[in-house]
Amino acid sequence: MTPKQILDSFSETLMQDERILSAQERTLVAALLRHAKASAGESQETQDAVRSVIASAVGETVAQRAFTVLGESVVDHILKSSRFSDSEAGTTSDAHMGSSTLKKPESPGQTSSKPMHDTPEPPVPKGPEPPVPRQPEPPGVRVPPKPLRDTPVIPAPGPKQPEPPSVRAPRKPLRDAPLKQPEHGQGIDIAVASEMPAGIAQRPALLRAKSCVLDEFLAPQELTDLMRFALDHEDDFRSSQVISPVAERGVIDYEHRRSRVLMDLDQYQDLILQRIKGVLPQVLNELAMDEFAIADVEAQITASNDRDFFRFHSDNSNDQVASRYLTFVYFFQREPQPFEGGELRIHDARLEDGVYVSEGSYQTIAPQQNQIVFFPCELLHEITPVSCPSGQFADSRFTLNGWLRR
Repeated sequence: MTPKQILDSFSETLMQDERILSAQERTLVAALLRHAKASAGESQETQDAVRSVIASAVGETVAQRAFTVLGESVVDHILKSSRFSDSEAGTTSDAHMGSSTLKKPESPGQTSSKPMHDTPEPPVPKGPEPPVPRQPEPPGVRVPPKPLRDTPVIPAPGPKQPEPPSVRAPRKPLRDAPLKQPEHGQGIDIAVASEMPAGIAQRPALLRAKSCVLDEFLAPQELTDLMRFALDHEDDFRSSQVISPVAERGVIDYEHRRSRVLMDLDQYQDLILQRIKGVLPQVLNELAMDEFAIADVEAQITASNDRDFFRFHSDNSNDQVASRYLTFVYFFQREPQPFEGGELRIHDARLEDGVYVSEGSYQTIAPQQNQIVFFPCELLHEITPVSCPSGQFADSRFTLNGWLRR
C-alpha cells in the first residue's frame, strides 16, 4: 500500500465520520464550491485556484479533528478499514509515517461538532512550507465579496474577521409548535385548498412536514440583479389568485390569499432552473423523494407587503395542478430586512374525509436572504401575515417561487 493509497483511504474514512465533518459543514463547503464555479466563469485556472484555497482551509479542520478522534491509532484505523493483510500493514505503516505531513495538534480534545463558522479550531503546527498561505482558523472558507474573474483570490493570514452578514447557517425548522387558529369568522378554507384530485386514487393517511433548506443559493451579483429586476417591474405585478374546485381558472380571494405576483421572469426563470438542476439530486435524497424527469416548470416572483398572507393550502390539490411534484421558494429582500413575519409554515397533516387537515404541529422557516427551500407539493403549508410598516413596494417580502412538474 503506497503513501498515496493510505492518504486516499484516510480522506474517504474521515468524510464518512460525522465527528470529523458534519453533514451541515459538507453542505456549506459544497455551496461554496458551487458559487466559486459560477463566479469564476469558464476559467479553469481560476476555478482550480479557488478549489485549492477551500481545500487547504478545510484540510486543516479535518486533520486536527481526525487526530483528536483517532489519536495514535490513525494508521491502524486506515489499514483495518482498507482490509489489507498484516504483512502489507507492516510495510505501509512505515511508508505512511515517513511521508505524511499531518501532525498532531498540541491540544487534543478540543474538537467540536458545531458548524465550521461557529467555533475556530487551533492552527496546525507548521510543517513543510505549503504552496498557499493558510488561514489560522478553519472557518476561513467564505464566498468572495465579488465574483471571481481572471485572478484567483487567496485569503491572507490574519485574525478571524466577522462573518459577512449574507452568510448564514440553515436554521433548524421548529417542530411541534402550537397551531394558531384563525380569528373568529375568518374561516380556514382547508377543504377548498387541499381537496384530493380526482386523478389520484390513493394518498397516505398521514403527511409529515419535511423540507430541504440551502443557503447562499445565487451568486452575489445574481442576487443584486434579481432584486433590481423585481423593483423595475413593479407596475407589472398583479393580485395573486387561488385555484378553486368550482372554477376553471384562478380567482382572486382576499380571504384566502393576499399578495402580488409577477409571471414574466425573463431570463431569471432559466437561471433559477439551472441552479435547481445542479442541486436536485441532493434535494431529492434529503427529502426521500423519487428521481423524476422535469416535464414543466412554473415560476413567479411574489411580493408580500403589509398584512399580506396565504392560508392553509397544498400546491397539487386540484386536477389542474396534480402533476406538480416539488415546490421551491427562494427568499430575497432589501437589507436590513424591512418587514417582519411572512414565515413559511409546513404542517404535519392527516387525511380526514378526503381532505388533509393540520395536526397542529409544523416546521417554521423564516425568510432569510439568498436562501431557498424545497418541499413536496402535497404538503399542507401557509404564509403567516407580513408586517411592513413603510408599506413601500421595495420593502416587501420577495420570493421567486414555483413548482417542478413531472
